[in-house]
Amino acid sequence: MANFLDLVRYFRSYWSLAIFSIAMSSLFEIIDLVVPYTIGQLLNVLSNQAIDAPLQLFTNQIATLAQQPPSQSLSVAVLLGIIFVVTVVRAPLQPWLSHWFHWDIALRSRRDHTGRTIAKILTLPLEFYDENNAGRIAGRVARGLSNHTWTYPEISGQMIPKILRVVGIFVLILVIDWRIAILFLLSFVVILWFTWKTLKQLITKEEVLDRYEENTESRTSEIITNIKTVKAFATEAKELQRQQERLQRQFKIVSLRIHKGYTILFTWQRFVIQTSVFVVLALTLWATLQGQISLGHFITTLTVSSMAYAELEPISGLAEVFARRYASMQRLHQFMKLPVGDDSANLADPPEAVRHYRFTGKVHFDRIYFGYDADRPVLQDINLLIEPYQTVALVGRSGSGKSTMVKLLFRYFDPQQGRILIDGQDTRSLDITGYRRRLAIVHQEVDVFNGTLLDNLKYGNPLVTFEEIEKACQIARVDEFIHLLPNGYYTVVGERGVRLSGGQRQRLGIARALLMNPDVLVFDEATSSLDYESERSIQLAMRSILGTRTTIIIAHRLSTVREADKIVVLDQGRILEVGSHEQLLTRGGIYHRLHTLQETGELLA
Repeated sequence: MANFLDLVRYFRSYWSLAIFSIAMSSLFEIIDLVVPYTIGQLLNVLSNQAIDAPLQLFTNQIATLAQQPPSQSLSVAVLLGIIFVVTVVRAPLQPWLSHWFHWDIALRSRRDHTGRTIAKILTLPLEFYDENNAGRIAGRVARGLSNHTWTYPEISGQMIPKILRVVGIFVLILVIDWRIAILFLLSFVVILWFTWKTLKQLITKEEVLDRYEENTESRTSEIITNIKTVKAFATEAKELQRQQERLQRQFKIVSLRIHKGYTILFTWQRFVIQTSVFVVLALTLWATLQGQISLGHFITTLTVSSMAYAELEPISGLAEVFARRYASMQRLHQFMKLPVGDDSANLADPPEAVRHYRFTGKVHFDRIYFGYDADRPVLQDINLLIEPYQTVALVGRSGSGKSTMVKLLFRYFDPQQGRILIDGQDTRSLDITGYRRRLAIVHQEVDVFNGTLLDNLKYGNPLVTFEEIEKACQIARVDEFIHLLPNGYYTVVGERGVRLSGGQRQRLGIARALLMNPDVLVFDEATSSLDYESERSIQLAMRSILGTRTTIIIAHRLSTVREADKIVVLDQGRILEVGSHEQLLTRGGIYHRLHTLQETGELLA
């Protein structure tokens, strides 16, 4: 769990600068007290009353240096000089010695932690992304980073210096009259204690609100991602109603619980503050009438105490802002503490640290047992040997474990029992980055980034030559549609490749995989969602690849796998049949039954 110290450690790379800037800001806040104090001393001079001993000693020293006798005019000049130094001289210094560093630290920390957050996103296990969509993750990260950035200058540049300014005022009043100082201190302790107690309760409600907002953002992201489905099923009104219900629930928490709580707190604060100001005024006036303090001290005490109580409102306002942001900042740190995946690459390693492998493509699934949940096995006793340059097809009903075998091969997960060997080496003993660079996969839905077609082709291997790109595009039949694009290879394909058809995205995926020059190439349902013409193009592209490297094909449509060297039939996580297309048909088993059903379906269609 994240705590308050995590928020402080967020800026630990710049602690020395932070301490310096906070100290300077606090010093300037305390220096401001010199002005009302000096004005009080000016009133004493003008009313022919004595000024404080330290100031009188300082004035006498100035008179000695100037070789002039002490006088009223000299005292006024000295006091005016003090005011000039603490106002005019300090004015151009304060922005650079305090304000500059507050934002500089905040912006530098945002840069650093944004990089760390991206690294975290890249190293989290796949199951995290199965449970959390992009909108939820992006919303949590964005709110946490933004609130950290905005909160630091307010806390370090305003709240802490203002609190120290109040402490300075207490010391100044204590020097003038200890009884008034004690009353002043007690009123502040009561106000701040009640404020802190109330804010702790409101922070708990803010945490609930933050979770609600995260859920709303998550659903909004899903609506945007699946907008075609929403429109196809005409559920726009239903989705709007659902989101409006969420927004109404958030409004009730914000308005009736949180905002109402802050309003009650500020009402109480204002009453207590005004009462305290009146009491200080009355006591100070009484002490002046009794001759216990001078007229100058009366003005100074009244002025600085009013300044102190006036600081309570901005301090409370900053505390409210911090309380509103605390939950999102805390949830960012909870996100950063999530355990990384066991298969995560070390992102800090330089490129030359990555091991460079070269495999023949011999893959052995050696007695594999695996389940996403320990009590629900997905794969049981999988023993499969794939020879180099062999084409192996994995077929079976949905949920039989075909895609899970590929996930284990790529080490997205590790088996609970057994091992996966490549060229006789346990994949768990290999450098994960170097190992995965010798594999490539073409998914059913090819991920396309918002950029040019060329950028997407070079994504896995940016050093590839243009001649190699053209050759891969020819094999994958990308060259059949490149000339139809407005700017050829330099056409921007849009986010998620929206400007390309499904078949075009699949062929782009095949070319991109080929440019990795992998030792093992996997086709995961690469043709299942395509029309006949696109499927035929993909099959021709796949046919030209067979035999050039170890190839694994996962397919529902058995027409895709007829030419495979070996067809592996899975059912309920077990291998039931292995053989060529002709061998399996003659056995009359599951493969024969699936083939018959598909042939019948094709005839009926």
